[in-house]
Amino acid sequence: MYTLHGFSQSGNTYKVALLLQALKQPWQAVHVPLESFTGGLTRSESWRQEVNDMGEVPMLEVGDRKMSQSAAIMVYLADLHGAFGGQSADERHEILRWMFFDNHKFTSYFATFRFMKAFGPVAPDPAVSAWLRSRIDNAFGIVEKHLTDRAFLVGNQPTIADISLCGYLYFPAEESGYDIGKQYPAMAKWLGRVKQLPGWKAPYDLLPGQQVPARW
Repeated sequence: MYTLHGFSQSGNTYKVALLLQALKQPWQAVHVPLESFTGGLTRSESWRQEVNDMGEVPMLEVGDRKMSQSAAIMVYLADLHGAFGGQSADERHEILRWMFFDNHKFTSYFATFRFMKAFGPVAPDPAVSAWLRSRIDNAFGIVEKHLTDRAFLVGNQPTIADISLCGYLYFPAEESGYDIGKQYPAMAKWLGRVKQLPGWKAPYDLLPGQQVPARW
């Protein structure tokens, strides 16, 4: 039984949960409330000492081991269970390339932008939002072009690269202002294909914690 610490607003937690579902592995969630996360719980000294020295979620308990960083967790699970990790050395390299791109640019900018708009304690600075939007549009444009003539990011079947990049894209459009279905047709079709993974559920259906109205 895997134990996953996180909350439904966290796309990075959702990535790990979605992979566990697709692998058909038993798992349980430990809810870290959004207000506790924004209040600094995961960055507290007690959390860093007892749960995760990086001060973050998701955190996956695997026996006595406590794992953080969604990409590292997904690589571990794919290797352990022999699925969604690519069919060759070249595919595995490509999967890592897209996951590094996701963590550095694709999810990084979008998750920050969404958090500021939906959950931030004060209204976002327009200049910061504009800068983030320009970076998001560039990263999304790269993925949109890549998916125009292929079903999945790497190879001909879904991998952890797809699960990684899709992690923040199933949340309601009002949380970010991005309507993927209207703005990025190739990505929208790809997200529909990812929905065919075993056990797929939307974030607020898969993880504990209620959807809250976007603040800004």
